[in-house]
Amino acid sequence: MGTVVALWLKRAKRGPMDAVMTAELVAGRGLRGNANQGGRRQVTIIDQAVWEAARRTLGPDVHPAMRRANVMLCGIDLRAARGHILRLGNCRIRILGEVTPCERMEEAHAGLRAFLRPEWRGGVFGEVLDDGFVSVGEEAAVES
Repeated sequence: MGTVVALWLKRAKRGPMDAVMTAELVAGRGLRGNANQGGRRQVTIIDQAVWEAARRTLGPDVHPAMRRANVMLCGIDLRAARGHILRLGNCRIRILGEVTPCERMEEAHAGLRAFLRPEWRGGVFGEVLDDGFVSVGEEAAVES
């Protein structure tokens, strides 16, 4: 079992990431109000432990919003989640693969892209299976 520890919405492509306490998931689309909608990469998810390690390695100014993901979890091994269903509160997300860190990570902070490359540290992406809401503090779990 894990926990949703942070949520972000991206207003526009390459735009700022807005922290929110609750987000609405739309099946087959992603997060309502997020710039990226539809396709296979409807939601992106990162691991809080990776960001704690990044801050220890790269410095305290490394913030998880730099990853530009939608959800941060604690207590879920994202490397083992591919092909599984991730439940966030009452909503389900099918995890389709790893998010490969891009050049924007290096723009955000020197060394961040290289730090995120190994071991699925860049997080995962997936498709939303259920309409509903997810909030910071809710339970998260990987289902078979």
